[in-house]
Amino acid sequence: MIPHKYAPGRFLALLGFLIVSPLSHSQEPQKPMVYEGTVGGLRFLEAGQPPAMIHATVDDMKRFHEANAHARPGQVQAASTTIDLTYHGGAVETTPKLYLVFWGSQWNNGDPSGEAAILQSFYSGVGGSSWLNSVTQYCQGVLIGTVFCSGQGQAAGNPGSILAGVWTDNASPAPSHPRQSQLAADAVTAAQHFHNTTGSSNASAQYVIATATGNNSRGFGTQYCAYHSATSSTVGNVAYTNLPYITDAGASCGANFNGLGSNAGITIVGGHEMGETITDQFPNGGWLDQSGGENGDKCAWIPTGNQGASADTTLSTGTFPVQSLWSNASGACVLSYP
Repeated sequence: MIPHKYAPGRFLALLGFLIVSPLSHSQEPQKPMVYEGTVGGLRFLEAGQPPAMIHATVDDMKRFHEANAHARPGQVQAASTTIDLTYHGGAVETTPKLYLVFWGSQWNNGDPSGEAAILQSFYSGVGGSSWLNSVTQYCQGVLIGTVFCSGQGQAAGNPGSILAGVWTDNASPAPSHPRQSQLAADAVTAAQHFHNTTGSSNASAQYVIATATGNNSRGFGTQYCAYHSATSSTVGNVAYTNLPYITDAGASCGANFNGLGSNAGITIVGGHEMGETITDQFPNGGWLDQSGGENGDKCAWIPTGNQGASADTTLSTGTFPVQSLWSNASGACVLSYP
């Protein structure tokens, strides 16, 4: 079983959520999710599955900022900017390896926005970048509640090459609207495909399960843009991301956000989930703030004109839109670290 922890003050909020909005095996609730501390973060999406960390939509984040405005008129702040991330006793990825899986024969004629090529280029160049380097200030093997590792424990990594493999898993169709349990099962299949068949070989691995256009899990674009979770299996604990076909959601998941182009959401969302998995591999035991937000949640969908606003970053493989990530050391959302 994947262990998951509850940050102080969140158990009652989650219990209340489950009482007022019980979930069935259909995976997502019909009513909007109830949240208190942060619009993204921990959610139970399917009975019997571990919790997932969702990436909020642009619309939900806008409503969050409007309801929790603390900045000057016309300005927004990152979610919970006064609260740093703290260590919750679980795992970070010390030598992260990302495996990209294009799941289902739907990909054969299901990529009108060219998302496959964009994702491969982005993940191929992002390792070792100053944009991702903020993850290295977080660590594992220190006291619960730690805010600054200060050289203690084992630090999260930002190696020069993170993309470890790409698999077009198109021998048969993926489910038309895959549930969390089905995505988890495909992540385990991917681990076996890449010969990661032990707990140690999956200790710093993450599997991005990307689905083709029109083939997205229910709730995409209305309740979340993506999510990451983990599952226990015969090959160890496997961390994975549900990455729907982002441009299907249009502006709700980043199309033309901050004037960054119609495909902006692809790498904004893909980078968000990657950075969060590195610092909180098996939700929710890594680095989170008091409201349950991860390093990506705290800085999601910040508009132009504000500190940490999403912007382009240049990598060895091209220029890509990204969001900022939270830095305890800076006390802010940053696009480059240190």
